[in-house]
Amino acid sequence: MNNIIKSIPRLHNADSDLFFVMAGPCVIEGEDMALRIAEHLVKSCDKLGLPLIFKGSYRKANRSRIDSFSGIGDEKALKILKKVSDTFNIPTVTDFHAADEAAMAAEYVDVLQVPAFLCRQTDILVAAAKTGKVVNIKKGQFLAPESMCHAVQKVKDSGNDKVLLTDRGTMFGYYDLVVDYRGIPVMQQQAPVVLDITHSLQQPNQSSGVTGGKPALIETVARAGVACGVDGLFLETHFDPRNAKSDGANMLQLDLFEGLMERLVRIRKAIL
Repeated sequence: MNNIIKSIPRLHNADSDLFFVMAGPCVIEGEDMALRIAEHLVKSCDKLGLPLIFKGSYRKANRSRIDSFSGIGDEKALKILKKVSDTFNIPTVTDFHAADEAAMAAEYVDVLQVPAFLCRQTDILVAAAKTGKVVNIKKGQFLAPESMCHAVQKVKDSGNDKVLLTDRGTMFGYYDLVVDYRGIPVMQQQAPVVLDITHSLQQPNQSSGVTGGKPALIETVARAGVACGVDGLFLETHFDPRNAKSDGANMLQLDLFEGLMERLVRIRKAIL
């Protein structure tokens, strides 16, 4: 497995030949839910020998409506992410939305994630780089895979060569996204590549102001990504997606996680 991945503290199974997993809820809704989801993910990934990085947003800044849930408070949510990390001895990842938030988030998590809509923002990329943490940059829905080399170079030119790239689909018309799997090997020439399964199945810009999704296609997208040799998988999961406070429409039901990973591991082993 790539040395960048191996450098992440507390990453179990870091020497695995399999893909690694970034998984967790869209947003931290509270301590109990975060610990419950993390416990399930840890058990499944340990069983299958998959490296796991627990994901949770401390705040959702990109919402369609002003009345949409955005978080329980930055520091409170970040402390919950730290508790997840300490309780299960696993690394964590969170996204941040402004340059002056990078250092704050870096005190609590192991990987800083730059949201897709912000992947060209130089001050955000530089701030993430200067924390010394692994930086996961999501490819903008509006960018070609080849164009992500500039985002990667900004981080490296700021003194940090620990960069991941995540594909979360490309805009297809106004209300849909598609994954162009040709982009995986293209971006792998720049950095290890993660495929964001659940966000790739969003149906954004709905007139209701609530994003839709196609969760029935989660396994289809994941199978194709694993078969194409992606380095990692990103997905959001919840024990009750219908009542999740953000992105419930495209989340994976938590109790389906282990079975899905078992099938994906079989695919990866078949092509190794």
